[in-house]
Amino acid sequence: MMGDRDYRSLIKNSIESLGRELEVNIDSTDNNTIHLEEVVGCLRRSYYNRKDPIEEEQSGFSELISGLLRKLGYGSERVSYSIDEVTLKGSADMMADDAIILFRPATDELKNPRAGDLLYLNSCMWMYDKEDGIIVYITGDRRESSFSLTRNKKMFEETVRRVRVLGDLLKEEKVPIVEPSSDCEGCQYYQRCFTKRRESKQLTLGALLGMEKSS
Repeated sequence: MMGDRDYRSLIKNSIESLGRELEVNIDSTDNNTIHLEEVVGCLRRSYYNRKDPIEEEQSGFSELISGLLRKLGYGSERVSYSIDEVTLKGSADMMADDAIILFRPATDELKNPRAGDLLYLNSCMWMYDKEDGIIVYITGDRRESSFSLTRNKKMFEETVRRVRVLGDLLKEEKVPIVEPSSDCEGCQYYQRCFTKRRESKQLTLGALLGMEKSS
């Protein structure tokens, strides 16, 4: 017997506390410093995280892999990369044999890497001046999918463009456009981007058939 204590809530709160300890520290008032984590995903979400945040619930222990590696000293030192007046900051989870390695959680084995992870890995290769990189996806039952990448200049130019866009919009206090993706459904800002409409009245099958007969 475990008694009346709510162990599920205890575990959930512990994971959330650990997540806050390991997350990247972003100064919301410093518009001249952009973090790589902010530009490889939804710019609108990154904007709201700075300007009008809603706390995001930590979804699971596997999400903390990158932060744990950095905390334990396996990750590389966070580096800075100058883009005009803006400083881009980022870090790799691990460096081995002169290659950048990222670890990411997954619910199942993947056939292709996620686009945002590719942007992040490629950007790290330019920021650390490395030619090769690997993304390792790990599921909750310890299955693993790995993908290798050679750095690509065109892809890094897209990251640079997104850094400039986010930096300008933060300074101008203009909300970025909606970037619909599979991540939207679980986003804490979903209601700000997509409003739910309610019909003024409910239509029944009988009413629809009646409309057809009267026409």
